[in-house]
Amino acid sequence: MREARNWFISFFPESIEDIMRTMIDPQTSAYYRMVTTYWDMAAGFVNHGAIDEEMFLDSNGECWIVFAKVQPYIENIRELLANANYLRNLEKLLMRQPNALETCETRRESMKRWMAARAEMTAKSA
Repeated sequence: MREARNWFISFFPESIEDIMRTMIDPQTSAYYRMVTTYWDMAAGFVNHGAIDEEMFLDSNGECWIVFAKVQPYIENIRELLANANYLRNLEKLLMRQPNALETCETRRESMKRWMAARAEMTAKSA
């Protein structure tokens, strides 16, 4: 899971095609599925009352990053997969939070800046 999470942090889809390629590529499919389904499952626990929502969100910012990356394409993904419930638990949990769409946009931009800074540091140390 750690490898999958590390990979997902640097994954920045710019289109539905990027996501679909990732989902079928043997090198990235397992990582993508592992991270997204984990957070959807965890959100399902919250949505069904097994985990307190406030407590969960206080300590789990990563779920925002994961959803923010796929959120612009979520309806297209569901249509292409013929799965109306794809990441539905995660969407349901996060979209009921105040300023949810703004938070997704902020997280996408923050992660892009973070990854650019990481790449710059790596280049300098090489």
